[in-house]
Amino acid sequence: MAGVALSGLDASVRHQEVASGFAGVVTEVRDWEAPAPVDGWVARDVVAHLVDWFTGFLAAGGVTLPDGPSVADDPVAAWSQHAASVQALLDSPAADEVFSHPMAGEHRLADAIDRFYTADVYMHSWDLARSQGATPDLDPGFAVQMLEGMAPIDDILRSSGQYGPKVEVDADADPVSRLMGFIGRDPGWTPAPRSDDEHVLGNAE
Repeated sequence: MAGVALSGLDASVRHQEVASGFAGVVTEVRDWEAPAPVDGWVARDVVAHLVDWFTGFLAAGGVTLPDGPSVADDPVAAWSQHAASVQALLDSPAADEVFSHPMAGEHRLADAIDRFYTADVYMHSWDLARSQGATPDLDPGFAVQMLEGMAPIDDILRSSGQYGPKVEVDADADPVSRLMGFIGRDPGWTPAPRSDDEHVLGNAE
């Protein structure tokens, strides 16, 4: 994602860039049991969330992704296959077909992936990176675009339970920090130090 302006891309290329950026974060994870910025989550849960919820989302509209490795056993391999399967959909004729979801309504499949999923991968890239004490290089222009789209439906988003209470940030904060604050993350969040014993157990497979 570094150096790429996501806003001007089509759904397929934008997913390719965002999923690749997330994969880069995944390969840098050294502790899959490290706390993540989402309350009650560890690093592994970030990957599991993206794989599980979107697989279920597509299935509810009649689109089935092939089974892949378990996130519990191999989060790196699980993400790699999941991302490749979603990209294959976007690069297939099915991308232009109507996708009908019982809750989300009807959309072109590519648009549904772009709107509901690719944006989520972008935001959760921050969560996964922060679990390791790093800060991902996310496209600020895309953060601005997302904020502009989400702010008018603040009440709807908040009442859905998808996001926690907004976290106030400085007026001159960068766009990504403002987006994170909007969706309920503290941009200054850092993982609590863990003991050596916890770290060893957390990485045991």
